[in-house]
Amino acid sequence: MEKMDIVVIGASAGGVNALIEFVKSLPQNFDASIFVVLHMHPSTPSNLPQILTSYGPLLAFHAEDGEKIKRKRIYVAPPDHHMLIEKGRILVRKGPKENRFRPSIDVLFRSAAYNYGAKVIGIVLSGMLNDGTSGMWSIKHMGGLSIIQDPAEALYNSMPVNVLKEVDVDYSIAVSKMGMLLEELINKNAPKMHEITPAQMELMKMEVIIASNENAFELGILNKGELTPFTCPECHGTLISLKEGTSVRFRCHTGHAFSSSTLLAGVTQSIEEQIWSTMRTLEEAIMLLERIATNLEQAGNHGAAKEFFAKAEESRRQSKILHNLVKTQELMSEDLAEAV
Repeated sequence: MEKMDIVVIGASAGGVNALIEFVKSLPQNFDASIFVVLHMHPSTPSNLPQILTSYGPLLAFHAEDGEKIKRKRIYVAPPDHHMLIEKGRILVRKGPKENRFRPSIDVLFRSAAYNYGAKVIGIVLSGMLNDGTSGMWSIKHMGGLSIIQDPAEALYNSMPVNVLKEVDVDYSIAVSKMGMLLEELINKNAPKMHEITPAQMELMKMEVIIASNENAFELGILNKGELTPFTCPECHGTLISLKEGTSVRFRCHTGHAFSSSTLLAGVTQSIEEQIWSTMRTLEEAIMLLERIATNLEQAGNHGAAKEFFAKAEESRRQSKILHNLVKTQELMSEDLAEAV
């Protein structure tokens, strides 16, 4: 019988400390393969493999495209690249962002679920918003196990809380206890993979392929969901909606993907950016109107100059309204519901 020897982990804000505690909890010679996605800025050099190696018993490395999967290793997604796993090897690709991140937790989790089914154990640690929820849903849907960091101890608990809301979580425990739990789980036989519909399997396959940087439009992604009136915050492409259990997520025809929460955050961020852009344009108009008015006044055309000065003053009033509006513009997401 096959063992549950594929462990995939996702973390974001507060995730470095959680990952350090996680590797500290691992037993010597932990006989499984561990894959880690940590959200980080794409231009920030990552020392995470060295950090995890120094605190835990296993060697950690940045994954390389095409390398074979080995046991007793920790593979970390490099900055600005998705990490996917196939049968026996790792893919490192610069596919479209999911939830505005690359690397994305959902990408790793979904590829593991598609290729390894019930052999997968998914873990979500500290983080904001809900990257990882869709991927964990896929892991559970294929028969794998779901573990989250106890939200009460997570520095930022949005990610584990969102998984708890949408997925039938198997374990919610402190990070310091995860190593002992995993040691017990990986020595058990993997359960049978759940049966899912051919349409669900085809969609999962397509999304894995899209994340590896294949053309989403040519693959026919627009035929896999319901067209919406919304546009992608990344590229302004058409968005379709996709249902997973009780939740809805979105994907555009170029491949970008969003949870409802991340899409809302992206839309409200776009509103702020557009207000700033409009305010900048108005201020440029004010400067031009005042220059024209000054030139007219110097030329002796006082009537026309007065009219242009008046237009400049009206534009200045409009700019002040926008300036006050942008100060109160709020970045929103579904996480606000937790605070209500």
